[in-house]
Amino acid sequence: MTPEQAAFLLSIFLPAVRKEAVTTKRVLAAVPPEKCQYRPHENSRSALELAWHIASVDVWFLDGFLKSEFVMEDDNMPGDFKDSTDVIAWYEDCFPPKLEEVAQLHPDFWATPLPFFGIYNHPAVLYLQFMLFHTIHHRGQLTAYLRPMGAKVPNIYGGSFDEPMEFPTEQ
Repeated sequence: MTPEQAAFLLSIFLPAVRKEAVTTKRVLAAVPPEKCQYRPHENSRSALELAWHIASVDVWFLDGFLKSEFVMEDDNMPGDFKDSTDVIAWYEDCFPPKLEEVAQLHPDFWATPLPFFGIYNHPAVLYLQFMLFHTIHHRGQLTAYLRPMGAKVPNIYGGSFDEPMEFPTEQ
């Protein structure tokens, strides 16, 4: 991949990451703090564990770009996190500044192959798409928890029962 090709893909993926982060915050905020231990099955993550996974892996990907390597370190949630409000506050503190740093990386970086746990060795820019897919997948899981927890499902890609689509009014 050339730096020009990487810059083109970056021009598509980076705005998508920014847009999806807004949606991710909306989904995380929909998790009622008092229902964070909900899990639909004994083998499922709790709502809090899933919220942490979504938020922390988003930041982990950004750190991987900034370090030019993907290394899985301790992915445990901080012990003082009690509920979804802690996860949201952490995400709001960590994600935006790291995303701005990542956005400043040169197209040469984005065109350079980056190993991913011996499974992939794609140009770095393609991992932005992988990051998006990961987040969207787990966010979908978390939204499936919301109604059974008594919460409302936010508008994500269009209206939901709880937040119907609002169409612009004609002037």
